[in-house]
Amino acid sequence: MIRTPWRRREPLDHAELARLLPGPGDPELPQDRLTMLEEHLMNEIQQHQARPQMELRQFPVFSPPPPVVERRSRRKVALIGAAVAVVVLAGVVGVGRLGLGQEDGAQALVPAPVVRVVPGTTQGLGGAVDRISAAAGKEALLEPEPGQFIYVKSQVSWLSLEHNVSTGEKKTWVQKLHPREVWMSPNGRKGWLIEAGNGTTSTEGMDLDSDVEPHLSAPSYNYLKALPADPDALLKKIYAETGELGNGRNQEAFTAIGDLVAEQLMPAQLTAALYRAAAKIPGVVLVDEAKDAVGRCGIAIARVDEEAGERTEWIFDAKSYDYLGARTVQIREAEGIAAGTVTARTAITQRAVVDEMKALPGTGKA
Repeated sequence: MIRTPWRRREPLDHAELARLLPGPGDPELPQDRLTMLEEHLMNEIQQHQARPQMELRQFPVFSPPPPVVERRSRRKVALIGAAVAVVVLAGVVGVGRLGLGQEDGAQALVPAPVVRVVPGTTQGLGGAVDRISAAAGKEALLEPEPGQFIYVKSQVSWLSLEHNVSTGEKKTWVQKLHPREVWMSPNGRKGWLIEAGNGTTSTEGMDLDSDVEPHLSAPSYNYLKALPADPDALLKKIYAETGELGNGRNQEAFTAIGDLVAEQLMPAQLTAALYRAAAKIPGVVLVDEAKDAVGRCGIAIARVDEEAGERTEWIFDAKSYDYLGARTVQIREAEGIAAGTVTARTAITQRAVVDEMKALPGTGKA
């Protein structure tokens, strides 16, 4: 169960929150305080202009980030409590993920890949979804027992952005492709993550233990097993829980389904029903050519987020129709990111059930 703190699906009680918080203070500063702050700001600017080399300011894991503006809060720059590094280059401000030091496999940034944007179409979508769902429904998956753990291994890369506030120049980078390993208990209470290349964890990893009751945006195997395997009922539930959030009910429903199939183990019939539910969402198309993070080619079920100007693609093998991974492609220039830029990419390389936390499939050992 992987929880994503950047997406909140539960509605907030703003009135209750306002009642609990103290009243706002006087926003005006005394003149002497204002003058001192102005002088400090000018000194900082002069120091940065005189120091052209890149400076990386690191903050410990789980510490709050400094007051910089990220390009878009919904970007999946990193997952699970990543350490934050602010990049300053002669007035450059950006957000990257470096974190825990080179000895712990800290993140390396590389230029973002750019691909040809293949047009999507609804022609052939129904047939492709039928074949994908049929393949998923026939998949023989082990059911985890109490005390066992679901293991998912993947290769992933997420976005990082550098912005020169003096010149307005923006550079788009991505993390170097790196492994990610997750262990999850069937009830969602225990978990472990290792993703050192993201700056998220050390080589030993970090626990994902939680006492939160599993729900749609933070599911467990037991929670998913109880969901209806009827596409219409599934989609109705997903709309009900996500429709008031994010970039519109259809985009949020598509995102929710993508999150469920990306890094989970679930009953085969439920997986098949989720794909059929996705095909009912307006704007979903078939893309004839797509490639996952490790270069495997296939077809994709995709949808464009019109607000972000990007298309999320779920990639399937063109012959076996097995799920391979996902990627996000910028389809039009936005905020300095060129059309065709791949801002996120994943590839699932192994799913299994193991007997112990941090045990590897086939070995029984961590």
